Amino acid sequence: MDNCFHCGDPCVEHRIPYDEKLFCCNGCKLVYEILSDNDLGNYYDIQRTPGISPQFSKDKYNFLDNEEIVNQLLEFNEQDVKVVQLSIPSIHCSSCIWVLENLQRIHPGVKTSQVDFPKKTVRATFNSTEISLKELVLLLGSIGYEPYISLEDYNKKDQKKDYSLIYKLGVAGFAFGNVMFLSFPEYFEVEEFWLDQFKGLFRWMMFAFSLPVVFYAGFDYIKSAYKGIKSGILNIDIPIALGIVVLFIRSTIEIIFDLGTGFLDSLTGLVFFLLLGKFFQQRTYSYLSFDRDFKSYFPIGVTKIIRNKNGLTEEQIPIYQVKKGDQLLIRNEEILPVDAMLLSDRASMDYSFVTGESDPVYKQLGQLLYAGGRQKSGVIEVEAVKTVEQSYLTSLWSNDVFKKRRHSGFQSLVDRISKKFTITIITIAVLGAGIWLFIHPATAINVFTAVLIVACPCAIALSTPFTMGNMLRIFGRSGFYLKEAAVIERMAQIDTIVFDKTGTITTNTSSHIEYEGEPLKENQLDLITSTLRGSNHPLSRSLYQELKKNDILPALDEFSEIAGKGLLSRSQQDVLKVGSSSFTKAVEKSDSTNTAVHVNYNNKYKGKFTFKNKYRAGVAALFDRLSGDFKLHLISGDNDGEREKLEAILPEGIRMQFQHQPADKLEYIKELQSRGHKVMMIGDGLNDAGALAQSDVGISIAENVNVFTPASDGIMDATMLSRMDEVITLSRKAVKIIHWCFALSLCYNFIGIAIALSGKLSPVIAAILMPVSSLSVVAFTTVVTNYIGRKWMN
Repeated sequence: MDNCFHCGDPCVEHRIPYDEKLFCCNGCKLVYEILSDNDLGNYYDIQRTPGISPQFSKDKYNFLDNEEIVNQLLEFNEQDVKVVQLSIPSIHCSSCIWVLENLQRIHPGVKTSQVDFPKKTVRATFNSTEISLKELVLLLGSIGYEPYISLEDYNKKDQKKDYSLIYKLGVAGFAFGNVMFLSFPEYFEVEEFWLDQFKGLFRWMMFAFSLPVVFYAGFDYIKSAYKGIKSGILNIDIPIALGIVVLFIRSTIEIIFDLGTGFLDSLTGLVFFLLLGKFFQQRTYSYLSFDRDFKSYFPIGVTKIIRNKNGLTEEQIPIYQVKKGDQLLIRNEEILPVDAMLLSDRASMDYSFVTGESDPVYKQLGQLLYAGGRQKSGVIEVEAVKTVEQSYLTSLWSNDVFKKRRHSGFQSLVDRISKKFTITIITIAVLGAGIWLFIHPATAINVFTAVLIVACPCAIALSTPFTMGNMLRIFGRSGFYLKEAAVIERMAQIDTIVFDKTGTITTNTSSHIEYEGEPLKENQLDLITSTLRGSNHPLSRSLYQELKKNDILPALDEFSEIAGKGLLSRSQQDVLKVGSSSFTKAVEKSDSTNTAVHVNYNNKYKGKFTFKNKYRAGVAALFDRLSGDFKLHLISGDNDGEREKLEAILPEGIRMQFQHQPADKLEYIKELQSRGHKVMMIGDGLNDAGALAQSDVGISIAENVNVFTPASDGIMDATMLSRMDEVITLSRKAVKIIHWCFALSLCYNFIGIAIALSGKLSPVIAAILMPVSSLSVVAFTTVVTNYIGRKWMN
C-alpha cells in the first residue's frame, strides 16, 4: 500500500495524485502546495514524511471570531500588530522548528515567528489586517501543526507537566524486575526441573517483557539516532541506540533458535538505568532552574506617584513592587514595565522592543498601554492595570533581535567533541569486539555494548549550562542581572574596559549644584523643573531633585530630548532649552572646570547650573585594582573640566576622552575592537546604547531608575560597581570550573572505556555508571560554584 508523501500515513480511503506524488487527503496536498509555492521544498529534504495529517475540524475554532476571547489570548494588541503565543504539541524535530519559523514566507501577514522547542510553543507577530488569529490557527493546522488552545490553561501560570518519562521509567523498571526474576534459574544453574519443564516458557516470557522496553520505554533513543543519521548528524544517542538494537537482535536470535537466554536482563536493565539517570538529571536541572523572573533582583526601579494631603510626592520602588492601581511616572525613553492606563493627555509609544516595528503609536487619555513600550514624548503618568510580569520583559530582552551574533567557545567545543565522539566510540567498540571474537567470542557482545554505553559526552555537554546557570543566580542575588549565560564567558575574555563618566563613576544623588547667570523667576524655574522631570539623564535627575517642590508643575505642550545635546520643551508661549552650551547658544564657550547644564529661555541665554560631581565610593580603588590586568579608558560627553581632578584620583595610564557624542562613543569602541581588543563598556544606558551594543560586553549601571535597554548585556546595581573586578574574577573562575569538568569527564571516559575493553564491565553496570558520571559532574560544578559564590557574597 502506498503512503502519503507528506505525513507518511497509508493512503486508505483516498489516493490523491499531484506532482507525481501521492497524498492521503486534500490537507496534506495543500501543505505540499504551500511549501512548494514558497520555496520550502527542502522541508522534505530534512526529514521524509515529517508532517502530521491535517484532518481537523475548522468549525472547532469558530470561538476565535469572538473579539473578547481573542483579546484574552493575545500577548500584545496595538492597532494592527498582534502578538500571540500558541501551544503546538506536534513539534518534535528540527524540521518542525524550521517550518514554523518560516511562516512569514507562507503568509505575508505573519511578520515573525519564534519557536520555544522545550515548551513546544510558537510566538507569532502578525498584522490583523492581513490575517486574523483564527486564520493563523487554521494556517498552522493546514500545515500539520494544529495549536492546542484552552482559555483555562492560558489563565494558569503552570503549564501541564509531561509525565511520559515517568511512565517509561515505570514500564522499564517493571520489565527489568520480572526479567531478572525469570533469569534466576539460569543464574543458579537449576538443571533438571528447569530444562524439562519451564526453560522455553521463561525465555519467551522474558522476550515478551523486553518488547515494551525496546519499542516504548527506550524507543526515543532509537528514534533520535535514526533522525540524526537521516539528517547527516552523528548525535550522542547513536551509540546507545546501537547497544539496545544489538542486545535485542542477539537475544531474539538466541531464543528463537534455542541457543541460549540472550542478554534480555542486560537490555532491560540498560534502558531502566538510562531512563533513571535521565529522570534525575531532569529533576536536578529543574531544581537548579535558571529561569530568571523578577525575584532574581532585577535592579530596575520605577517612579511611583503618591498623592496625599501634603501634595504630590515621588518614590523610587523596584518594579516587582508595583501593584494594580499604582500610579507611575514614566519619563522620556523609559520602558513601561507593566500594562497600564494612560492618565496623561497623550503619549507616543515605541513598541519596537515588542514587535520590531519602530513607528510610534499615539495614545490618548484613558487608553491602554502595553508593557515593553518605550515612551518617546516626555513624561507621562499611568495607572497599572496588572502586576509586573518581568518574565515577559526578560523574554523580550532575550529576543534574537538583540542578541550579539557571537558563538560560545565552550558550546563550539562541545559541538566539536560530540561530532567526533560518536565515530570514535563506534570505532573503538567494533575493534574491541573484533579482538574479543578471537579470544572469547561470548565476551565480544558484552564488550561491544559496554563500550557504547559507558562512554558518554553528556557530562561534557552539561557542565557549561549548569556552571554558567548557577553563576547567573549568584550574580542576580547580588544585584547584577545578565541577559544570558554566554555573557559570563565573554566577560572572562575581555582585556579592555571603557567607563562612561557621568552617571557611571559619578553619582546623581549627592552632587553640589550652583547657579550662575541672570536670576530666574518662579515660573521659569517651574518650567525648568517640569522639563527636567521628563528626562532620565543623570544630570537631569540631579538637577530635578534639587529644584523640585510639591507644587503643581506646568503642563508641557511639547517635549523632546536630543541625545548628547539637551532638552527642548514648550508650555503655551514659552520655549525652553536645557543642555549643552552649544545647544543653548551660550554667550561664550564654556571653559568651566565643572560640568554644567545651560538654560535658554525664549531664545535668550539665561545662565548655567554647575555640578561639582561626587564620585562613587570605591571608584579610585577599583581603577587601581583593574589597571594591573586591563587597559582602562574613560569617555564622557562633558567638557574636560574635571581632567585634573580625575588624573589626581585615578592611576596613571588611563586614556581619557571628553566631549564625545553617542556616535563618537560607538566609533571609539569599534576602533578598539579593530585593534583586536575584547572590550567591555560600562555606561548609564542612555546616551551609551550604541556603544553598549557594539562592545563585546555592555553593562548598564542602574541607580534606582528605569534605564532598562535591550542594547545592554547586563544591568548592574550602582552599589555593585566598586566590585566589578571581583565580578570579572568570578567569571574567570567559572570558566576554570568548566575546564575542570571537561577534564573530569574525559578521565571518566578513558577509564570506563579501558575497563569495558577488558571484558570486565557488563552493559548493566555501564548503564548505571553513565548517568552517575553526568550527575557527578553536575554535583561537582554546583558545589564549587555555590562555594565560590557564598565566599564572594560574604
